[in-house]
Amino acid sequence: MSAGIEHGSVQHQHNESPEEASDVLKLSDRAVEKIREIRVEENIEPDYYLRLKVQGGGCSGFSYDLYFDKTQTFDQSFDVKGVRLICDQMSLMYLVGAEIDYVEGLQGAGFKFNNPNVKSTCGCGSSFSV
Repeated sequence: MSAGIEHGSVQHQHNESPEEASDVLKLSDRAVEKIREIRVEENIEPDYYLRLKVQGGGCSGFSYDLYFDKTQTFDQSFDVKGVRLICDQMSLMYLVGAEIDYVEGLQGAGFKFNNPNVKSTCGCGSSFSV
């Protein structure tokens, strides 16, 4: 994860104060722990939040991206278990109801999206279609 800033071309409504996102987005306890660990290890500034992004690409049409970023004018912001998340409206359409987990296994470690909106995933598991 990097603290880069990415600008979207679609305009979205901005929430000044974060909503509780428990019905919109979920984070497992392992994901929360890992996000906090990364924030400390990489010395991420407090005004950077975890951006959840769905972008075109990958074998199945869409892929996920997670990185620390500053809020942009039309972002939606949420607080989940004390972690401040930001998301553009287009990405949020694809993420409603999703849970993000952190898994470690023989094939490596990383954040895993359990997304009820996904119709199919590619063989490598890094992209999806809706």
